[in-house]
Amino acid sequence: MKFLILGDLVGSSGRKALNKYLKEIIDAHRINFTVLNGENAADDGHGIPKDIANEFFTLGVDVITSGNHIWDKEETTTYIDKENRLLRPANLVNGSPGKGFGVFLSKDKKYKIGVINLMGNVFMRKTEDVFKAAREIRKKFTLKKDVDFLIVDIHGETASEKMAMGHFFDGKTTCVIGTHTHVPTSDTRILNNGTAYQTDIGMCGDYNSVIGFNKENSLKRFFKEKDSIKHFPADGEGTLSGVIVEADKETGLAKTISRLIVGGSLVQ
Repeated sequence: MKFLILGDLVGSSGRKALNKYLKEIIDAHRINFTVLNGENAADDGHGIPKDIANEFFTLGVDVITSGNHIWDKEETTTYIDKENRLLRPANLVNGSPGKGFGVFLSKDKKYKIGVINLMGNVFMRKTEDVFKAAREIRKKFTLKKDVDFLIVDIHGETASEKMAMGHFFDGKTTCVIGTHTHVPTSDTRILNNGTAYQTDIGMCGDYNSVIGFNKENSLKRFFKEKDSIKHFPADGEGTLSGVIVEADKETGLAKTISRLIVGGSLVQ
């Protein structure tokens, strides 16, 4: 069983790269299920409108995860209640629209795949305790009992939170994948008890930028220049960045994990 998990998609550059490469990747690697973090997919890089989410599903994305930008587009608050394939962090304040986890069928309808979306607490928007939420959710899912495979997207600023979450879920999930910082880390591995892990899988967007946003304007903002404006995405050639995880159908745990970098200015 092969899973493709792609990092935060930023603006039109990321969308163009997804349109260009996704089908080719799915076919070439015989991907069975695709997860994409889409919270920066809007033209302005903030949020994910309904039409863009639907476009991703049409292209072959099975589940869209998110993070601190999930409510940047007002329409998402109603759309997410109708579309269970779009997730928001499970540890948002109680009563938030949508769901932070779900169970989905593989394309061949043979396997149940759980996806959990969490968001870190350190240097992030205020949320409920992410580790308390993780403990409660872990009680709901047992590999090969409640689900056949289980994917965790931990959207956070600090490596320590993400690494701790990886060890907490080790042996209980197929993989724990970090998102949010938009820069791929080189600690891709399988943990001691069989869970695939990477601290951050990077972004899908233009890397000739500052984390996907126009570099000239970003510098103006850092230097507090008067003519700086709100961050907006870079629009050069996009890179798709993520991982491919191959999982054992008998145990639900990972057999291999490999980094995937396609197109743009990064090198595989």
